[in-house]
Amino acid sequence: MARTRTTKKLAQRIDLNYFKRPAPLKRARFWLSVALPLLAVLWISSRGFSGDHRVYSSGRLSQAHAVLERECATCHVQQAGAFSAKADDSACLACHDGPIHHDVSPIGGIHLACVECHTEHRGQINIASASNQACAACHADLTGEPRPPHYSAHIRSMADGHPEFAALRGYGIYYNGDPSGIRLNHAIHMKPIRRGPNGPNVQLQCGNCHHARGAAPDLMYSDPSYRSAVVSYKDPTRDFTIYSNSLKPFRPVSGRELMAPVKFADACAGCHSLAFDERFDIGVPHDEPKVVRAFLLKKFQEYIAGHPAELRVPRDPSRDLTGKPDAPAFRMLTSAQWVEERVSDAEELLWRKTCSMQCHALSMRIKDSDRPPLVIPWLRTAADNRPVLRPLPEMVIARAVQQWMPHAKFDHDAHRGFSCVSCHAKALTSTEASDILLPGIAICQTCHAPGPNHADSRCSECHTYHDWSKRKEVTPKFTLPALRTGGR
Repeated sequence: MARTRTTKKLAQRIDLNYFKRPAPLKRARFWLSVALPLLAVLWISSRGFSGDHRVYSSGRLSQAHAVLERECATCHVQQAGAFSAKADDSACLACHDGPIHHDVSPIGGIHLACVECHTEHRGQINIASASNQACAACHADLTGEPRPPHYSAHIRSMADGHPEFAALRGYGIYYNGDPSGIRLNHAIHMKPIRRGPNGPNVQLQCGNCHHARGAAPDLMYSDPSYRSAVVSYKDPTRDFTIYSNSLKPFRPVSGRELMAPVKFADACAGCHSLAFDERFDIGVPHDEPKVVRAFLLKKFQEYIAGHPAELRVPRDPSRDLTGKPDAPAFRMLTSAQWVEERVSDAEELLWRKTCSMQCHALSMRIKDSDRPPLVIPWLRTAADNRPVLRPLPEMVIARAVQQWMPHAKFDHDAHRGFSCVSCHAKALTSTEASDILLPGIAICQTCHAPGPNHADSRCSECHTYHDWSKRKEVTPKFTLPALRTGGR
């Protein structure tokens, strides 16, 4: 007889308690659910008893603060057994005094906490370098707040909104160009040029004249006699500060950040002779006009004392004028007259040709009680066709601008692998000393740009945000044992 199979009979064959039977997978899952939390609790407890708080940390500290990785309480205030999420300014200032961010009172008197720009627990980074986002939080939109006119309203990064450098925009004191007061044609000096009146042609390099402050000058075209001379002024060229209220940069690291002023004795004297008379094989001092005159008087007085025969001066036919009676064939002069004439001739050469035509701007100031002082070009005049010593000319002070971008920092030493003309290409064609030969921001952006194949372009690479002129010395509060309380 055939067996009948019904749904009811089939259901009776299924064990409805199959899930209660033990199985290897179930046992492993159970023990893992018990063991893993227990191990985690034991590990956290062991870290706590050992004093190592890195388990609670958001990440590794920067290299400068790595010694404090186990000392959370040094930066974070501990309240009710827990640490504050952010470090307080007082904790930062306990170790080092970072002066306040430069005056932001014109944009609402904002007080920026240290952690707003310097964020820790991001690994081995340079914490002093603030991110672009921290700077853009304010500088991306300054239109709603009063601000100094030389501050741009929308700057998010170097590639987004950054204006051309102020010196090249003709802003403020830059409007009339380089205020150095020195006459110099860069284009001529960058081509083969004759060294001295009868010397060979030479090809000058930028480094023959320009060098970093911390580096020794190139003395190829120097003159030892001028280098050892004592001058009456304090510095051959005087530093000229563009903005008196600029942020003072942090102390230089190597002394090679900025270029040193070019000195006549180091870079110019080897080619530019200050000869004044064929009787002497030396030149006048590179000094103020009163010192030059005193030198000339002394030299000619000493010379005529040893050569009295030259007091009998023959007539110079080249000075005869048509229609005028000829002067006597000889003139007999006193020593004082001879010295006066020779000094006058030497000053004529120096003031009108050697000094004023090549390097310096000379002028005479004529004062009138009814008018302000008037500056006119220096001219030699003579009464009755006899040379006389005229009033000394006034020399325009040489002012070497040492920091063309006072609101930024730049390090020439970091760029020493690049040729000078690759950035200062204008020097090859500049014919006026007033030309500002700074590279434009577009040249900087060819290297400093976002992306892995470019140099860093963060705002902190160039800009100083702390006012270091307000820096104060910090009284030390920690000892080395205090940094080893974690048991390391």
